[in-house]
Amino acid sequence: MAIRPIVRFPDSRLRLEAEPIIAFDDELRRLAQDLTETMRAAPGIGITAPHIGVLKRLVVIQLETDASPHVYVNPQIVWSSPELIHHVEGSVSMPGVTDELQRHARVRVRYQDLDGTEHEEEAEGLMAVCHQHEIDQLDGIFWIDRLSKLKRDRLIKKFDKLQRLRA
Repeated sequence: MAIRPIVRFPDSRLRLEAEPIIAFDDELRRLAQDLTETMRAAPGIGITAPHIGVLKRLVVIQLETDASPHVYVNPQIVWSSPELIHHVEGSVSMPGVTDELQRHARVRVRYQDLDGTEHEEEAEGLMAVCHQHEIDQLDGIFWIDRLSKLKRDRLIKKFDKLQRLRA
């Protein structure tokens, strides 16, 4: 188990599509554990392998109400509700800034577990938002890409200012 360095915005790797996982082995289990530890240390409630520079389709999500983390290998959204909700989002790769996005209120996700067994899960509310946010990341869509240009530019300026203050 290790806390890995997080790829920070505007690193171009955050806009690359992740590759499907085909080997369900100890290396994958270690990666999932490292992702979990890195997410908790960030802190965050969701993280993908691309967030730590590994272009593989692996997601870990753990909401405050969850006793343990949920691990999703090769997740994909197979259904989205027509109803939409607004939710404040951010990223472990862009700490300190958030903004409100519109997402589907409910989704159905098909994924594999760490042994390669396929599952489907329905989610609503915050968990549905997390699925959409993290699967976007696997597809090379960074969350701010879903904002208007005006909001995105304002957020990037705020993040740049925060980075200068931390330096």
